[in-house]
Amino acid sequence: MLKLNSFVAATLSTLALTTVAIGLSGHAQAQTFVGNSSGTWGAPDPGTNSNPVFSGVRTNTFTWGQGTPPNQLSFIGNSFSTAIDSLFKVGDLTYFNGATTIGTPVDSVPLNVLLSLTSPTSISEVFGFNFQLVSTPNTGTPDENADFVFPINNFGSSSFSFGGTNYTLQLTGFSQDGGATTVNEFRVRESETTTAAIFGKITAAPVTKTPEPATMAGFGLLGIYFVARRQGQKTKAVSLSK
Repeated sequence: MLKLNSFVAATLSTLALTTVAIGLSGHAQAQTFVGNSSGTWGAPDPGTNSNPVFSGVRTNTFTWGQGTPPNQLSFIGNSFSTAIDSLFKVGDLTYFNGATTIGTPVDSVPLNVLLSLTSPTSISEVFGFNFQLVSTPNTGTPDENADFVFPINNFGSSSFSFGGTNYTLQLTGFSQDGGATTVNEFRVRESETTTAAIFGKITAAPVTKTPEPATMAGFGLLGIYFVARRQGQKTKAVSLSK
């Protein structure tokens, strides 16, 4: 009966684990997640503004700045069915560009996106994103006077685990044509209201690593060992270092 020495057994074990990891990676790439999203705004960062005015924390509609009416952002979630690394609509963002008094706006506000999955597992996870709010002085053309918003961090601050793999939510941009084209800034002219979809994708964390040089050397010795056994010879492990 053929018996493997401890070195060969350890090498075969490494090979088996690597094969399993690659199999799990392929399974993760084929996975489809079904569910729905919703979102609420968090406490804003006033930045250098001396008298920030805002409302709507912990709701889906946030207003900021002293004006009649003030600036406003509303988020409406969406139902989705998406594969890993595929674009899907996270929700719709409606932005009203109101008038604001100097010193009363805020610099940024977090959006907490709740993903409630129904398949292939039932799980809910909140992903946090920060959005920069930029107010421009009304001294130029309508396009130059447009205020805008953009995400400061594209990857969610949370993750969830399924089937031994960690997943997170990545925002890819704003779109008004169903995701055919996306932009990383959402611009709205003064006193106008515009809605754009926020698109994103669920990404899987890496599960495989490049083999270490020592592991590759181990595979080489394993081949030598099997050749020697097949020829009915005996062999000894030889050090590769001088």
